[in-house]
Amino acid sequence: QEWFDSDNPESTNLPGRYESSVTDFQRLLVLRCFRVDRVHRAVMNFVTARMGEQYVTPPVVSFEGIFDQSTPFSPIVFILSPGSDPAGELGKLAERSGFGGNRLKFLSMGQGQEKLALTLLDTAVTRGQWLMLQNCHLLVRWLRDLEKALEKIASGKPHPDFRLWLTTAPTPEFPIGILQRSLKVVTEPPNGLKLNLRNTYHRITAAAMRQCPHPSFQPLVYVLAFFHAVVIERRKYGKIGWNVSYDFNESDFSVCMKILETYLTKAHDSGDTSIPWNSLKYLIGEVMYGGRAIDDFDRRVLNTYMNEYMGDFIFDTFQPFHFHCQGDVDYVIPIPKTEDEANKDHYIEYIESLPLANTPDVFGLHPNAEIAYSTSAARSMWLQLVELQPQTGELGAGISREEFIGRIATDIQNKLPKTFELDRVRKQLGTELSPQSVVLLQELERFNKLLKKMATSLSNLQKALAGEVGMSNELDEVARSLFNGQIPSIWLSLAPATLKNLGNWMIHLLKRNEQYYGWVNEGEPLVMWLSGLHIPESYLTALVQMTCRKNGWPLDKSTLYTNVTEWQTAEQVTERPLSGCYVSGLYLEGAMWDMERTCLKRSLPKQLIQDLPVLKVTPTESHRLKLQNTFRTPVYTTALRRNAMSVGLVFEGDLFTQDHESHWTLQGVCLLLNTD
Repeated sequence: QEWFDSDNPESTNLPGRYESSVTDFQRLLVLRCFRVDRVHRAVMNFVTARMGEQYVTPPVVSFEGIFDQSTPFSPIVFILSPGSDPAGELGKLAERSGFGGNRLKFLSMGQGQEKLALTLLDTAVTRGQWLMLQNCHLLVRWLRDLEKALEKIASGKPHPDFRLWLTTAPTPEFPIGILQRSLKVVTEPPNGLKLNLRNTYHRITAAAMRQCPHPSFQPLVYVLAFFHAVVIERRKYGKIGWNVSYDFNESDFSVCMKILETYLTKAHDSGDTSIPWNSLKYLIGEVMYGGRAIDDFDRRVLNTYMNEYMGDFIFDTFQPFHFHCQGDVDYVIPIPKTEDEANKDHYIEYIESLPLANTPDVFGLHPNAEIAYSTSAARSMWLQLVELQPQTGELGAGISREEFIGRIATDIQNKLPKTFELDRVRKQLGTELSPQSVVLLQELERFNKLLKKMATSLSNLQKALAGEVGMSNELDEVARSLFNGQIPSIWLSLAPATLKNLGNWMIHLLKRNEQYYGWVNEGEPLVMWLSGLHIPESYLTALVQMTCRKNGWPLDKSTLYTNVTEWQTAEQVTERPLSGCYVSGLYLEGAMWDMERTCLKRSLPKQLIQDLPVLKVTPTESHRLKLQNTFRTPVYTTALRRNAMSVGLVFEGDLFTQDHESHWTLQGVCLLLNTD
């Protein structure tokens, strides 16, 4: 138990005789069984011990070294990772190498830039200029034309000073011909709060720090740098950090620093002692950084950071401000005590004193976020290892791959429920259909499509394995998925979004069938299992529609209000509510529910997700809803939350809290309909 509860079991001795009897690889297997979240770290240690640290540490990119290796005939391709922007460093290299001013050209690629890019390329080749084409992944088709142009350059005599620099996000459509003749560079942003702060301050010149005469300018630049590092680091925690991964980079920080300088210089010159906090928070949080955020809940996180980091309270001498304080580590603003200290070196000296590694608490996240991040990294690694497995030959049990797939297909066929007779169900429901009855028919229609597709594909797969019909690409994908324990994509396209493996998904499918069967034969369930519906939003919309008809409310001015009941399970509920409905199958991520005080509370260590008690959903008129001490909580279909296309959000719930809502906002608290 002591080994299991330790913070780093991969470095702790195994209990009993196991420490001396297991190999390093067997130690990984033990960790795989007991502490999935530490497997990723343990694999890094394993690779370091066997092969060397250079295989797990990204190299520091030297632009001088890149330039020395380059030639006029081979372009330099930067493969970007989120947050990296080589344009600034290239500009500095150009200045040092005598290619500043008109000898360095930048062009950001996009629709309509094709002809201009080729014109600039011809000019650069003949005059010996440097040309950087940014974001080439936005015009992948045009890159074929660029490939032809590069072939002409290779067969001709370009100016010896000519260099072509390309930046692109990873994309499978990038032409192989360009990659083969190019020098490829992968740029990664620094990892960790300290390295991000150090990286930011090394890009700031000493003159820029003295540009503004306002005494608050330098401390606020540090606050901005800390905020910049936090929003970048938050990204590594996946969906609990940001719903959508944003490319916050140095240009965002540079522009915001210029905004700070402009507003504070104006306040200083006019003799105004107050700082325009509202304008700064709006321009930085809403316009610059918030302008990248396309998700409302991500924007809520940014605004919360602005409110937490910006205000007169950060200069309060009686109650000193801390970004985060825990044990020996204290993150504060290193405000200079004398004018001699008011320089860039003072801040760099403080940054160097910070610890290299930091916990998620610094960003307002729960320590469990580290577990979720490490677990996700380990599962991603396993998925890639499974894909790399040989897809032919005999398995360990002595059966062939085809026999193994055939057995799984037969097992699923035997478990597959019968399709519903929609005509009989319609007749049973009568002619006057309620909104809920319409939802039921739509759900059954979608469920039948899924069952038919599963039955057809499994039947055809069995025939293909027996050699009776040819193995199509579709059937080959089904076979590969069954072999790897994954859900075939042709089934997923007809099913609700899920992260489950094949075995858990089949259990979920049969449970959905039970709910539909009960709804058809016994009427609407007392407690609706929302996870079992293909489109749960339609049921909640029908609920609002029904209530509006009954009470004569306008539909566009009605909303949903939720409150958590005292019932732990659906079986404890014995009667329907007077208005609204009860729903179950929700999971709380980022926090836990306190049954005694009926409010949100901090999660226990190593408990990432907790079952939420039965939730009561009540339609109400929007103007009557006056909420206090509640946290507006998004409800998502899966742990992938909402994507860039706004797919995944079901509705918003109201959870009672005794803490300030900013605490739960930064913790990334949400409700999920499905676990993996």
